[in-house]
Amino acid sequence: MLRTLWATVHQGKIELLESTELPEGTKLLVTLLPNDEADFWAQASQPSLDAVWDNAEDDVYAELL
Repeated sequence: MLRTLWATVHQGKIELLESTELPEGTKLLVTLLPNDEADFWAQASQPSLDAVWDNAEDDVYAELL
């Protein structure tokens, strides 16, 4: 499964902004976002995320929780 994790660079090392389990040897694809474009890309992706996750068909799954 593909997942997107936000991270920053601190003292030359990539640091995740959220805690997650990554098995040793996990391969990563890193996309660099210039500071002045990061907000743009986050906002541009929001409508797509809303279309996938915010729909009546998936409400049945919320009831199972």
